[in-house]
Amino acid sequence: MAADLGELLVPFMPTIRVPKTGDRVFKSECAFSYDSPESEGGLYVCMNTFLGFGREHVERHYRKTGQSVYMHLKRHVKEKKTGATSGAFPKRRNGKVFLDLELNRDFNSEDYDFEDEAKLVIFPDHFEIALPNIEELPALVTIACDAVLNSPSAYKKQEPESWEEDIQESRHSRSLRQQDNGVRIRPSGWKCQKCEMRENLWLNLTDGAVLCGKWFFDGAGGNGHALDHYKDTNFPLAVKLETITPDGADVYSFEEEEAVLDPNISEHLSHFGIDMLQMQQRTENGHDTDNNNSPPRSRPSEWEVIQESGSKLKSVYGSGYTGVKNLGNSCYLGCVMQVLFSIPEFQRMYVGNLQRIYDYSPLDPSQDFATQMAKLGYGLLSGQFSKPPMKSELIEQVMKEEYKVLDWHQQKGLSPKMFKALVSKGHPEFSSSRQQDAQEFLQHVITLVERNSGGSENPSDVFRFLTEERVQCCQTRRVRYNQRVDYVMQLPVPIEAATNREELLAYEAKRREAEENQRAPPEPVRARVPFTACLQAFTEPDNVPDFWSSALQAKSAGVKTSRFSSFPEYLILQIKKFTFGVDWIPKKLDLSIDVPDFLDLNRFRATGLQTGEEELPNLSPPIVLPEDTRDNSMSSLDSPEIDEAAVMQLAEMGFPLEACRKAVYYTGNMGPEMAFNWIIAHMEEPDFAEPLSLPSSTIELLPSSASETDPFAAAAAATATPLDNSPPEESVAILTSMGFPRSHTIQALRATNNNLERALDWIFTHPEEEPSDALSDMADTEPTNQAFSSPNSHSDPTLSPDPEADAAGPRVKDGPGRYELLAFISHMGASTMSGHYVCHIKKEGRWVIYNDHKVSLSERPPKDLGYIYFYRRLSSS
Repeated sequence: MAADLGELLVPFMPTIRVPKTGDRVFKSECAFSYDSPESEGGLYVCMNTFLGFGREHVERHYRKTGQSVYMHLKRHVKEKKTGATSGAFPKRRNGKVFLDLELNRDFNSEDYDFEDEAKLVIFPDHFEIALPNIEELPALVTIACDAVLNSPSAYKKQEPESWEEDIQESRHSRSLRQQDNGVRIRPSGWKCQKCEMRENLWLNLTDGAVLCGKWFFDGAGGNGHALDHYKDTNFPLAVKLETITPDGADVYSFEEEEAVLDPNISEHLSHFGIDMLQMQQRTENGHDTDNNNSPPRSRPSEWEVIQESGSKLKSVYGSGYTGVKNLGNSCYLGCVMQVLFSIPEFQRMYVGNLQRIYDYSPLDPSQDFATQMAKLGYGLLSGQFSKPPMKSELIEQVMKEEYKVLDWHQQKGLSPKMFKALVSKGHPEFSSSRQQDAQEFLQHVITLVERNSGGSENPSDVFRFLTEERVQCCQTRRVRYNQRVDYVMQLPVPIEAATNREELLAYEAKRREAEENQRAPPEPVRARVPFTACLQAFTEPDNVPDFWSSALQAKSAGVKTSRFSSFPEYLILQIKKFTFGVDWIPKKLDLSIDVPDFLDLNRFRATGLQTGEEELPNLSPPIVLPEDTRDNSMSSLDSPEIDEAAVMQLAEMGFPLEACRKAVYYTGNMGPEMAFNWIIAHMEEPDFAEPLSLPSSTIELLPSSASETDPFAAAAAATATPLDNSPPEESVAILTSMGFPRSHTIQALRATNNNLERALDWIFTHPEEEPSDALSDMADTEPTNQAFSSPNSHSDPTLSPDPEADAAGPRVKDGPGRYELLAFISHMGASTMSGHYVCHIKKEGRWVIYNDHKVSLSERPPKDLGYIYFYRRLSSS
């Protein structure tokens, strides 16, 4: 028999591999479904790729790859009998368990036995070889089988291999000398000290300078001022401001050129007024979190109201009523995906195209976004994993309630381990096991959907809308209109408009008194803010900090207002509940807002430039040079001071020396990256290699599309076209240098809001069509004001622009601004770093609460306590 098995396996020996260090063995979840060894058909693990497949999908993998040998894993779960006399349940004593799998928590009670079975299966004949079978199998096969059986599952291996484990302590952390210069960092409102950027900001731990990070290829990041500061001062360590939590922060060493650990980060931050230890005490002692030791409350807590704890909720089963298991602080993921897959466009894209997606999936479907979205969507909508218990099981459940035993017949939900691993790959926050902000994860998923949507079908189009920003110079009364692409309407909360303001003031006085006298705090008072007041705050003018008026050629006071240039098919509305206290402790405002079931925003539609309004001149601020450079340039314009190091770095790439000097000068000595883009954009000009010459004794103002609010951004766009809707010439040059036609490149940049990475994806997924001669000529010239939908064209709100007919701008599904509430996500807890999320979705005319794996009919949906709301547009009829 041994010889027969050996001969049988000989043709397949080259395809059988032994798992090596770093190989991930997927023996707990199918790549295409949520089948596992505990499923009825078990799980088949390919002995070459170590991917797992359920019974319905293993044949597909065999046909696609030709791999014939699989290990079939099956875990049998047997329920023990109840002790008849005592009524007690015997202690669990597992049977034959040899698979290194996580014990399913649904069966992790004391009344189940487990028995594992493994065998080799050879396709296509389904020949089975029971394991272990050491004597009869070739040595290589035996070693491979043992390795697969004993290897940890793919998800067990992820945690110790996370990016955090590779970070080493900086050699500067214990000897860092901090300047006693009185710098104190505010908990919000940061901006770069040199270029006004408000994102990707780094705090230098020596002198407290707040500066922007490095500029990236896709235009994100910053202007590299934090690195420039290190070159000038040799102050080695900086911390990213947005990452500071009680658990730590992201620290970078410029001298060591890598992310590092700083064991003294708490002490270093406290030097600048950021008290991490106090943050930790607050989040642990219950002052601002859920572990509250305050006296009994006279009203239900936020946790009780949102989860409807006081009601005996009725479980629901079937299609669309499948829960999602909490993998450990992953409730934000479950809520977001439940809502997305309640939207028809996402259902059609992924579940409607399920077979096509699976048939064209890559060899490793665990790393394919479309496959994992289709898998999750089908799992949630099919009803296959949400079946009601049989009548006999219900009787058992009633009997077991007396003993408080977890019943495995209850709702189990899906375990989205493979999906979470994929969408969080490379993300420092979502790849961790910490709680996250559901709104940030929603934006992250929308970005992934856009990046991975093939062809013209993109379900996230239903969320996209255009916002008109009107900026006015308060001194000259002149205005400028800009448009930006948005996906979320962020609604501010004016606490001063609370209807119970007197009650709030009294509570605050009692709280301060109790704190001073070290007494228990009084029962909190929840602010009741009218929704109309929040809408009013959204539309009120905001002051523009450091506004530069092109009419005055100087800084001035400016105000900004926002309106809708288009209305999306589905409106995402976020209540801005989270903020930072003066002590840097993240906290959530305790709010109750009467969010309506029906919403009419038509009165907030943008109108564009009005009769009698005068536009601000389309000029950029002068290029701001360092003091010493400015002095020298005034004294000798024929030989202006230029960063020669940047010039030589560009010249070494083969560009003419004089062209390099001009590039560095016209980009304001902002580094070789910006100068390189200038070269690419201007290398076809006749005077490209001519010496730099300045015609007058003042620095000439250059036309730019830069925002009036960012005087330094104009330096990077010194030669950009004067029209706001024209893609940056640098970006056009980069894409055309790759061989793409200029007209197609401009179209791609406009459709992706000038994001280089997304534009490149857009080009590959939108093959260029043969345009007419007239259209071709228009595409290669400077665009008109109709590159975005003209604001005045929205005078009739029932008209929706055809995205295919106007591919020059971002695709929006415009229509009336009347909506009905579809779903909302609620957060319980003191901050986004802790707590729990649940969501309520309106299905078939009734509200349903999704609380991790539990899905029930809602009796009192807490619409006033939500965090993110999803509205569906009402038909014009």
